[in-house]
Amino acid sequence: MNTFTFYNPTTLYFGSGQLEQLTTEVPKFGKNVLLVYGGGSIKQNGIYDNVLKLLKGVDANVVELSGVEPNPRLTTVHRGVELCRSQHIDLILAVGGGSVIDCAKAIAVGAKYEGDFWDIVTRKAAATGALPLGTVLTIAATGSEMNSSSVITNWETKEKLLWGTPYAFPKFSILDPAHTASLPANQTVYGMVDMMSHVFEQYFHHVTNTPVQDGFCETILRTVIETAPRLLEDLQNLEERATILYSGTMALNGVLRMGILGDWATHNLEHAVSAVYDIPHGGGLAILFPNWMTYTLDANVARFKQFAQRVFGIEAPGKSDRQVAEEGIAALRQFFNSIGAPARLADYDIDDSSIELMADKAMVCGDFGNFKKLTRDDVVNIYRMSL
Repeated sequence: MNTFTFYNPTTLYFGSGQLEQLTTEVPKFGKNVLLVYGGGSIKQNGIYDNVLKLLKGVDANVVELSGVEPNPRLTTVHRGVELCRSQHIDLILAVGGGSVIDCAKAIAVGAKYEGDFWDIVTRKAAATGALPLGTVLTIAATGSEMNSSSVITNWETKEKLLWGTPYAFPKFSILDPAHTASLPANQTVYGMVDMMSHVFEQYFHHVTNTPVQDGFCETILRTVIETAPRLLEDLQNLEERATILYSGTMALNGVLRMGILGDWATHNLEHAVSAVYDIPHGGGLAILFPNWMTYTLDANVARFKQFAQRVFGIEAPGKSDRQVAEEGIAALRQFFNSIGAPARLADYDIDDSSIELMADKAMVCGDFGNFKKLTRDDVVNIYRMSL
């Protein structure tokens, strides 16, 4: 196990009725609130009205920024930053899923930076601070409600990049399973794939003596696998929703990465795909991750064997370590198929015409991946495997 420092200052309110905590939290930061949300589903399911009622109850002055994209755009961040400055915003409240929260983080940091926020994403400049941020989560997926990272897309340059700063931690996050109950099946599936992928990125490493971390990862993976079919059978089941909601937060709030060095290559591969084609992040990950596993298997066969046995219960007698590992990867693909996740880039009408362009986007910072370092040739090969 490597040495590590753990820091997470986000206050998490989890469970039924926790939206009422807005009346306690909002007044701590000031009167002027920027309400950030997406395409308007929160108006259809009643969350918007409930949030506004509570904000008005504490005499908040609400400014709205709607229309945040599924892959949040830099242009939307710029609009939010301008609103924060012109309206003297004291607190940003993101109501939505990971994309809305990612965008709100960028706005919060951008509002305290004098230059173009994209400078921070591209590491030409460092964040200097952030406006306070609170979140009301409506989609279980990214874990953005309890971490300091964000992904922003520059559509003009076709770049989708991860960035982060401790300034971007939400001050508080409210997670009520009922707020996720109106999600359709496809978004529910994408969310479950995303949270599993976050676990994979941290599980596949070469650090020794990590039994606790491994156990955390394996438990979350088994839990999602066991819960998924029950939830998809009954999308209104709040107990199953709560399990998935909690799993998504725990998958990426920093607990799993204590003492290890995660890989994160597959996320980089997917960001390049969706930067060019604007596909759902979870859908791209479902396509790419089993292929990345097959491609990198020889980097640590024992690790994949452990995954196969502990997560999918693959039996080992009479089989080589490699056979067990391969069966585990096949079981993951079968699980993704069983819940309706896409299996090929062709499912999004993506062919080999843009492989070189996507590889260029993936390689913007050079070779990447900590489990197995991927070169440009590796990236092209994995994309071709995924067609």
